[in-house]
Amino acid sequence: MIIPALDLIDGNVVRLHQGDYDQRRNYGSSPLSRLQEYEKTGAKLLHLVDLTGAKDPARRQISLLRELLSGVSVPVQVGGGIRSESDVAALFEAGANRVVIGSTAITQPALVKQWFQKYGAESIVLALDVRISPDGIKRVAISGWQENSEATLEQVIEQYLPVGLKHVLCTDISRDGTLSGSNISLYQEISQHYPQVAFQASGGIGSLTDISSLPASGVTGVIVGRALLEGKFTLKEAIECWQNA
Repeated sequence: MIIPALDLIDGNVVRLHQGDYDQRRNYGSSPLSRLQEYEKTGAKLLHLVDLTGAKDPARRQISLLRELLSGVSVPVQVGGGIRSESDVAALFEAGANRVVIGSTAITQPALVKQWFQKYGAESIVLALDVRISPDGIKRVAISGWQENSEATLEQVIEQYLPVGLKHVLCTDISRDGTLSGSNISLYQEISQHYPQVAFQASGGIGSLTDISSLPASGVTGVIVGRALLEGKFTLKEAIECWQNA
C-alpha cells in the first residue's frame, strides 16, 4: 500500500535532507487538512514523524499529535525519538495505532523487546535506516543518522524475530529525500530472506515509475513524503500505480 508521510517540526510540515535539521524545506502549517485529504483519497495507513520530539523528547508535540490522530479514522503509525516506555505509552494514549522505534531498538534491545511483549508485535514498527558499504554490508545508522552502529540490518531483524517482529520500515539513507528511486535490490533481498516480516520501503520515491517497481520486490508498503508534498504525482495516481503493478 501507499503510506503518505508527514514530518512535523513545531506544528509545521517539513522535510529534512538526509536527516539534517539545518537543511529543511517547509510545506506549511496545516498537517490536519493534509492528513484528511490523504484519507479521503484512499490512504489506508498514515505515517507521522515528530521531529521536534525526536530532537528533544521534553518537547514532544503530544497535543498536536492527539489533534491529528483524532481528526482521521484510518490507522496512523507515529515515530520520532522514542527512548522510553513513557514515550511509547504517551503516543498510544494520543491515539497512535503503531509506534515506530528507531535508535532505541539498537541501543537498548532488552527494553524494546519488553515493549513487544507488553504492547504486541502488531503495534510496533522498527525503523531501520541503513548505510550500505561497497561490499554490501548494511550497517544500521542511529541518532538521526549521525552515527553508524556496529549492527547490521540482518542482525537486528534476527534479534527481534523471537519476540514476533512483524513490521520493519527500512530506509536506504543514500536515497532519502533525493527523489532518485528506491533501492529495489535491497528490498528484494530482505523480503525473500524474511518472508514473515512486512517491510515498508522508504526513501527516494520521486515518480510513479519508482512506485510501480516496488510491489514485485516483496515490500508490503511504501512511505511517500516529499513527492506528494511537491506534487510529483497525486496520491490517487500513486494508489492506482501500486494496485496495477
